[in-house]
Amino acid sequence: MQKYSTILLVGVVVILAATLAGVLVFMKNNPAQERALLPLVEIAPMEPDSAKWGVNFPSQWNSLQKTETNNIDTAYAGSSAFSWLERDPRQVILFAGYPFSKDYNDDRGHMNALEDVRATKRLNLNDEDPKRTPATCYSCKSSNNPGLWEEMGMAEYDAMSFNEMTPNINNAIGCSNCHEAGTMRLIVTNPALNEALEAQGKDWTTFTRQEMRTVVCANCHVEYYFDGPGKYLTFPWTNGTRVDQIISYYEEEGFSDWTYPEAGTPMLKAQHPEYEFFTAGSTHYNAGVSCADCHMPYVRDGAAKYSSHDVHSPLINPEQACGQCHTDVNYVVGRVATIQEQVAVTKIAAEDALIDAINAIQLAAANPNADAALLDQARALHRKAQFMWDFLSAENSTGFHNPEYALKICAEATNLARQAQMLAAQSVNDPSLLTTGTYYTTP
Repeated sequence: MQKYSTILLVGVVVILAATLAGVLVFMKNNPAQERALLPLVEIAPMEPDSAKWGVNFPSQWNSLQKTETNNIDTAYAGSSAFSWLERDPRQVILFAGYPFSKDYNDDRGHMNALEDVRATKRLNLNDEDPKRTPATCYSCKSSNNPGLWEEMGMAEYDAMSFNEMTPNINNAIGCSNCHEAGTMRLIVTNPALNEALEAQGKDWTTFTRQEMRTVVCANCHVEYYFDGPGKYLTFPWTNGTRVDQIISYYEEEGFSDWTYPEAGTPMLKAQHPEYEFFTAGSTHYNAGVSCADCHMPYVRDGAAKYSSHDVHSPLINPEQACGQCHTDVNYVVGRVATIQEQVAVTKIAAEDALIDAINAIQLAAANPNADAALLDQARALHRKAQFMWDFLSAENSTGFHNPEYALKICAEATNLARQAQMLAAQSVNDPSLLTTGTYYTTP
């Protein structure tokens, strides 16, 4: 009896194994099918109204709306509209002669992007002024953009003034900035990002979904500039995305944002290079972590699991954001605090060095007997040092996205600024310019 039971059991196992093998062979020989979506409503391609997408995806839409009222600050930044010029008055000096010295508020949540860009004092709304604010400044502020870029092309879009574009823009950042209607896959929607990736020989359509959970953020969270009379939105990535490669690109292009008053330095203003910073060999990036893993962690609503679209600092919800990978969340939060304090202190030291360099260059430039060659060398170092500092300062993590890289950049910025100060002093043979904390006053 036991013999027959054993034979029967073996027979059942063989049959199950054969069935499983048949299923696997069938699956291998048939193309993978797209996951069927059963939307409650059809979403038009590049639909700018996120509320319409929200009918199909209420959890994501409800969480996105929280970015409008989420104004929680962290130790070094956060989501409130505080003024960097008030928090760190050195920046008034560092951006002298440029609109950022008049108004420089920290970014609020995504749903406030449109309101905030229209409220900034940096706008020049006089369309008769050659320095009028271009429509390009709307590029990262609205879910209307993908449709407008598709309709008119980015060159025509950018050539318009801010005022001319305003009637076309009525939605803040939303679903169409990151997703393809119908499939909901993550996509590159900013033509400038597509062109920058192509220049590096990269095809984003071949990237994995996990890779896209970082790349999609590069639609906006990057360094950029406005190229030529048409103010064409351009990412300076041709030589690479590290800070020294970006500086070399600007040197080759002969580009500058403004000239520093009384010093004559052709200056560069960094934007918000989170993507470049994070992908420059950071520990988390090398481990396969994406931006969305930390800033848009998966959460549950009953049986439903979805990525929260209440985009904010992971320090606000560390159990969800950090606890997916780290068991000791308290240690992680403490470690973040230590890193950010180190970077913040080092950043201020770089600012002090830059201000001393500016002071020395201004005083030397006012001397008709200054050695022009040495003074130009000082200006070149000032330009590079301040951009390196700003590359770190404008990046929204106080160094945590890439701590070693942040401290290296900061140290190099300080070193170059001190060299600039020394060359300015040498240009007029005046050792008194090597003193610190004595600031130039414009006559």
